[in-house]
Amino acid sequence: MSKRVNSTPFTDGFRMPGEHEPQDAVWMAWPERCDNWRYGGKPAQATFVEVAKAISKTTPVTMTVSAQQFENARTMLPDNIRLVEMSSDDSWMRDIGPSYVINSDGERRGVDWHFNAWGGLVDGLYFPWDKDDAVAQKVCEMNQDASYRAPIVLEGGSIHVDGEGTLYTTEECLLHPSRNPDLSREQLEQVLHDYLAVEKVIWIPSGLYNDETNGHVDNLIHVVRPGEVVLTWCEDPQDPQYALSRKALDALETQTDAKGRQIKVHKIPMPGPLYISESEANGVDASDGMEREAGERLAGSYANYLITNDQIVYPLLDKNHDAEMESILNELYPGYMVTGVDAREILLGGGNIHCITQQVPAV
Repeated sequence: MSKRVNSTPFTDGFRMPGEHEPQDAVWMAWPERCDNWRYGGKPAQATFVEVAKAISKTTPVTMTVSAQQFENARTMLPDNIRLVEMSSDDSWMRDIGPSYVINSDGERRGVDWHFNAWGGLVDGLYFPWDKDDAVAQKVCEMNQDASYRAPIVLEGGSIHVDGEGTLYTTEECLLHPSRNPDLSREQLEQVLHDYLAVEKVIWIPSGLYNDETNGHVDNLIHVVRPGEVVLTWCEDPQDPQYALSRKALDALETQTDAKGRQIKVHKIPMPGPLYISESEANGVDASDGMEREAGERLAGSYANYLITNDQIVYPLLDKNHDAEMESILNELYPGYMVTGVDAREILLGGGNIHCITQQVPAV
């Protein structure tokens, strides 16, 4: 049943589906790391519960949790959320869970990337990260899905696919010296082709300003459907994000996707800018890798939402833009349920709703 496969997904006829395709489940991991989440993770845990509840309206949710936190998590989560004990170093399931691939015969397998805490010993956020690196295989084992161990360091949040052969990523992250310094752009494209069956890689220069993941693409854009994306947009020429968003727009509009389509770009507002407050910073244990000081700019983005079975679960981040974002999503996804969750606590930990979830496609 579940085993390591020694070939590649492309050779075996598997491809990575888009997030808009049907899903069997969404996986999450319980937050408790005290040098990332304030006050022992208590405020973040309450938010993770709300995200899990929102997703469970359309898709079954499995939450992994440490042995120490099992009772607490079980008490806080509704009964319909499956809870499994699994060790991890933190709770970014998008980056530590498997990227799933499917074939036309109704089979599903996981791709297990190497994980080095967003930069290893060069600029990683914590050490060690071996428990995180083991999560993807464990998820596949629990789902009784075979898995491939891919030969590169990659986080799930650093890529978006459209399910029709196109992959979006940022040069800032995938070409960063802390990931795969010995591989060229062309060699990386070959690995992405072999393991996700993508035919075309759309390279965007940079991610969101001050994003400690080295610019994950899922914090800047989201694939709405094949040939169509949303892009975090900034109107203030004095803001560092202003130039980054324009370079991204230029990259998206001057390349065609795997099917030769011009990419349609919908601009979405940037929340804030948002900053860590004094009281928020005071609740976090000191750490070598993560900047959690008062006044630190947060990499807040509405693009960091999850698409799951005709539902959008998106972060509420800024009262000036939350409602506008809701109406944009309603327009882009007719017939979908659009659910907003107050997500500042996730943002304080360095990511958002897309970063803490990983979908398992239906077969």
